[in-house]
Amino acid sequence: MTERAPRVAPSVLVGIGSFAAVGTYTLIDSIGLGLWTSLGPGPGLFPFAMGVLLVAMSALWLIQELRSPSEAAAVVDRRLVIEVVVSLVILAAVMDLLGFQLSMFFFLLYHLKLRGRRSWVSSLIIAVAGSFGAFYAFNYGLNVALPVSAIPLLNTIGL
Repeated sequence: MTERAPRVAPSVLVGIGSFAAVGTYTLIDSIGLGLWTSLGPGPGLFPFAMGVLLVAMSALWLIQELRSPSEAAAVVDRRLVIEVVVSLVILAAVMDLLGFQLSMFFFLLYHLKLRGRRSWVSSLIIAVAGSFGAFYAFNYGLNVALPVSAIPLLNTIGL
């Protein structure tokens, strides 16, 4: 009898294909932004590099799965997927109302403390750094404006 090559689960192939599709789209779309200007890197250089990275990572993932498919990857925890997607939808819905800082703080706290079961101290430290720290790094370090709160009281105190 000949031994049959291990088969990769369809759900894993869908994940790899999705990853590669996003990377390919990013690659193609970033070229239109311009990769280089007379002053240096153009606005499309970073997205282009990320697209290359996504395509390369999906190719490596496919090679890894073809060599030895993981049994755990074949079983998808649908509840976890639904909870993550719903939390991302809620994050997008409240971002303009609460602003980046508070909405990202609650999003990170939910995933770290409730989903990841981390301690309160580490959850709070990571959530503050990931929300307020990222806001100040982008707004003042990189001059990239992130959404602020539409609620006047929160806006007045800098949230």
